[in-house]
Amino acid sequence: MPPLKPLRVFESAARNKSFNAAAQELFITSSAVSHQVKALEQYLGLSLFDRKKRKAELTPIGEKYFTLIKQVFNELEIATQRIVDNPETDIVTISVAPNFLVRWLMPRMKSFQQRYPDIELQISASNGLVDFNKTNVDMAIYYGHGDWHDIEVTFLNHVYLVPVCSPKLLDSEHPLETPEDLKCHTLIHVSKRLHEWSEWLEIARVKNKGFDHGLQLSSSQLATAAAQEGLGVALGDSTLSSEEIAQGKLIMPFDIQLDTHKSFYLVYQKGKPVSSSMQAFKSWVIEEMQH
Repeated sequence: MPPLKPLRVFESAARNKSFNAAAQELFITSSAVSHQVKALEQYLGLSLFDRKKRKAELTPIGEKYFTLIKQVFNELEIATQRIVDNPETDIVTISVAPNFLVRWLMPRMKSFQQRYPDIELQISASNGLVDFNKTNVDMAIYYGHGDWHDIEVTFLNHVYLVPVCSPKLLDSEHPLETPEDLKCHTLIHVSKRLHEWSEWLEIARVKNKGFDHGLQLSSSQLATAAAQEGLGVALGDSTLSSEEIAQGKLIMPFDIQLDTHKSFYLVYQKGKPVSSSMQAFKSWVIEEMQH
């Protein structure tokens, strides 16, 4: 971490575009502003202001640094205001994959809010692993084998893939009555998991020949969205697709499952005290997964 006092002085000087204005805002002298900015420059080993002119102007590096830290100061201000306005509200910061967020968590958020009105969830979408030592993330939901180290891991649900498509395909010229009928339709693939349809067809005892139509998309979320639009048949996670199936947006023409040998897990930093709000979210997710 850089020294915070010089950082605050630099932010004020950069935002006001003046050492004198920063001095007035912070109730210190202009020379004190200059001293603090110089201390920050020495810490960074970089020049943040061009002092050759009468008016101190940000260097290109200074401009870039100011843009980055300005966001941090804005977040600090927002966080402080939230605590002042709602001192009784507990905040839990969650990181989840976009597909899980949009298709499973978001449709159920109202249930959580109704049960725990004093808990605020701050959710970010990310496909990567979280470095809990370098972020303010409290908990995350991972997809995989559960073999991550140095974190607490709680099993949520095993992932099985099933064919999903728009109800429109049932009324098409080639209705889906048997797995063989898939040859008359477009199979929607996830680009990095092209093996999944071959494995499913093998389980369904359908020869992997004659499938001339295919569509590749970069994520499960896009593949399922394409299936919902009637562009073909995708392999969707039975858990994530449950809401769309219940609403009639998707149907499951064949109840034949492909075991991915992977699961969803709730994870958080090992050794970190679990707050009552974190425990509430954990219990709620486990309960919802069992429905």
